[in-house]
Amino acid sequence: EAFVDWIHKAAEQGYAQAQVQLFQMYRKGQGVPQDTEEAVKWVRKAAEQGHPQAQRNVAYMYYIGEGVPKDDAKSVKWIRKAAESGHPEAQLVLAERYYKGQGVPKDDAEAVKWVRKAVDQGYALAQFSLGGLYAQGALGVSKDIVEAHKWWNLAAAQGHEKAREERDKLAQDMTADQLAEAEQRAREWTKSER
Repeated sequence: EAFVDWIHKAAEQGYAQAQVQLFQMYRKGQGVPQDTEEAVKWVRKAAEQGHPQAQRNVAYMYYIGEGVPKDDAKSVKWIRKAAESGHPEAQLVLAERYYKGQGVPKDDAEAVKWVRKAVDQGYALAQFSLGGLYAQGALGVSKDIVEAHKWWNLAAAQGHEKAREERDKLAQDMTADQLAEAEQRAREWTKSER
């Protein structure tokens, strides 16, 4: 109980991380009664201070309609704030919203732009997604199996299991020169990110 009191005090003084902690505690009923409306109240306070994970959480609550009415437009408003502040998971979620036209007009170019922003931060799930776009030649991205292999290879190097599977399947249809080129591109990208 003393821990909860300290978290409450810090949250009331405007400490965003404590507000996010209270969100999680109220949402799950850990140390406090479960109360999704109270959870949203606290996470919104952190989101309004510019805390990217809190903004992402507020977006999610509007997306699923938990503790607040379901609202795709409000969900996108908050996910965009997190994405614009550089949160790679939020960038990938925003890309998906543009791809599906959820809360925003469908826009493939905008979807790819946000995937690339997440990729630029080394986010494995975004690398996996970009590899898929190159493998299929989707959303206005030109089909390029060498580039697909590169992105799946980079995601696999971070432990993304599905990327490893897709890379290994794709490799069976590639020439030795294509494989060498893909691995070279992956090495160059890794060096440029350091």
